[in-house]
Amino acid sequence: MRKRLIPPVLLATALLLGATACSGDGGDDAGGGGGQDRAAASSPTPGGTVSQVQESPSAGPSAKADNDAVDPAAQAYVDAVAAKDLDALVAAFHPDAELTDVGREFTGHEEIRDWARNEVIGGRLTVLKNTPKSNGTTLLVRFAPGGTGGFEANYEFDVRDGRIEKLNLQYA
Repeated sequence: MRKRLIPPVLLATALLLGATACSGDGGDDAGGGGGQDRAAASSPTPGGTVSQVQESPSAGPSAKADNDAVDPAAQAYVDAVAAKDLDALVAAFHPDAELTDVGREFTGHEEIRDWARNEVIGGRLTVLKNTPKSNGTTLLVRFAPGGTGGFEANYEFDVRDGRIEKLNLQYA
């Protein structure tokens, strides 16, 4: 089977749209699987929000997602995508934050704002797996630009002082 590459703009949009699924939108599966994604775990974050970690339909029935709570800074990003809130998404980042989207680099609030406005807000982001690390987390997500279709990607968050310092987005 030949893989089709998705433009980075669509990747970002897709990742953000998946966050909508984390906000309780139990709509159809962004990957075209007929709504087969299901909540595997739900755990409250320190801010009181709930992070829903999804089980990937391609992972098989015995593959369970990680139950650890998503880092609050990463959760703020996911929640902002779900709410289609550009200002909240930008506020989740340090003013001098660095974002790499499949090799393209964006630095600071203004560049991140432009990127998110054009490529993320309006998409659907579904968290499939959370892998915490000492200074953040890595999320395996499904991002569906415009809310349909989509692809899987790894979002590696480096967090400092409760905000995103670096975010690296790569196809999974």
